[in-house]
Amino acid sequence: MGADGAAAGKDVDLKTAPPLEDGEGRGDPEAAAVPCPSEDVGKLTYSVMFLCFYGFMASIRPGESFITPNLLSSEKNFTREQVTNEITPVLTYSYMAVLVPAFLLTDLLRYKPVLIIQGVSHVVIWVLMLLGATLLHMQLMEFFYGITMACRVAYSSYIFSLVSPVLYQRVAGYSRSSVLLGVFVSSVLGQLCLSLGDISYYTLDAISLGFVSFGLALACCLPWPKRSLFFNRTKRQEPAEKAAPSETDEMNPRRAGLSSAARWKESIFVQMLLEVGNMVKRPNLRLWSLWWIFNSTGYYLVLFYVHILWNKVHSTANYNGAVEAAATLLSAITSFMAGFAKIRWNIWSELVIGGITALQAGMLLVMGTTGNIWVCYSCYILFRGFYQFLVPIATFQIASSLTRELCALVFGINTFLGTVLKSIINLIFSDKRGLGLDVTSQFRIYFIYFILLTVVYLISAAVVLVRHFRTQNRGEEEASPDGLHTELTPVSMTSEEEPLSNSQSVKA
Repeated sequence: MGADGAAAGKDVDLKTAPPLEDGEGRGDPEAAAVPCPSEDVGKLTYSVMFLCFYGFMASIRPGESFITPNLLSSEKNFTREQVTNEITPVLTYSYMAVLVPAFLLTDLLRYKPVLIIQGVSHVVIWVLMLLGATLLHMQLMEFFYGITMACRVAYSSYIFSLVSPVLYQRVAGYSRSSVLLGVFVSSVLGQLCLSLGDISYYTLDAISLGFVSFGLALACCLPWPKRSLFFNRTKRQEPAEKAAPSETDEMNPRRAGLSSAARWKESIFVQMLLEVGNMVKRPNLRLWSLWWIFNSTGYYLVLFYVHILWNKVHSTANYNGAVEAAATLLSAITSFMAGFAKIRWNIWSELVIGGITALQAGMLLVMGTTGNIWVCYSCYILFRGFYQFLVPIATFQIASSLTRELCALVFGINTFLGTVLKSIINLIFSDKRGLGLDVTSQFRIYFIYFILLTVVYLISAAVVLVRHFRTQNRGEEEASPDGLHTELTPVSMTSEEEPLSNSQSVKA
């Protein structure tokens, strides 16, 4: 179970909208046009630095990589079947139940309260690990773990409320790097404590409790942003937003008579939901959104249960922290390398996704059948590295032509659908109320799952390539400027539409 914590910060959360390469802020054009006063520069710098320090410290939980060995040890004395079929599944259900409320409350309450809730949940987790002794205690621990995962959206989007859009790319890199560094330090520290310090799991849990308590104190000291994406717009926009309806009402009395309930369809949030439905028609956006939903589902299921598999392959080997640190480092490297990939993604996306998914399936097959713990460790590290290579590519492909608000909504929908799918698979194969399979059988199911995805991607790739070469033979490619992109090609907008800052479209 503890492996899911190692993934914190490496995947794009619900509101992490990557910046536009031209530096323009589609989501908040006023903020991009109005520079910050010189006296505010120091305050903004301090706020960003403090938030990054918070992200680093909140990610240091040395005992996280060893939660599963702890539960299976003589200190807790739970059976592998209990951990696999009764304790771990609660995490996915909790995450699914809390995800949407966390998404909405993050924006409504302007980030800070949700970060405090996350900090309190972390404290509760480690108190339960220290003092809990029953099955119900450990299920409650997993429930609060699901809350902390859902609340990650607050950190990933908080930093965008502090600076102007032209600085999004830079500050997003700072916040991401601080979390990655924290996860790496946490894994190494936990491994050193157990391997060299020869401490008990109880002591390691107490150390983790100390770190998360400090993280909670830092969350309480964070500055409170004045604006957010949906519910708390900038005050500068409010007069204009209030004046426009009155002028329209004078020209259209019928509109003035509409009740507020009848005008809900004209809200920004609902308009963006309608726009999302229109964007499903874009092949590239649809492909990468489906990858996000289905592949992230398999990825996180592996992370949730891999520590149980390691315990079954070799119950005395306990290098979880070192392996998680190595996986974090490789993931950071592959994510960085993805930014330099020069591929015609409008043609080769399906083939690249299919090839990497096939490699991941191979890693799962080896992990589920080998009796060598070092081979199992190595396959896990590679499995995560392959996935993290595609994450920044998918992020760019989905977000490059969307407003910041619309991008947040698309990622939120993708993440929620992926979580629902995880819960369904968990209920059928892992939960005691379903088939209740042992961990080895579950990894065979994951292998079959990735094989099916590979087949679908390769068939799609074949269709795309056949169409492309047929078009090329007819000489139509020379007449299409879209076929000339050679790098991370954004999802193309139709030539008749231009995006507005409120994510609506207008005919050019």
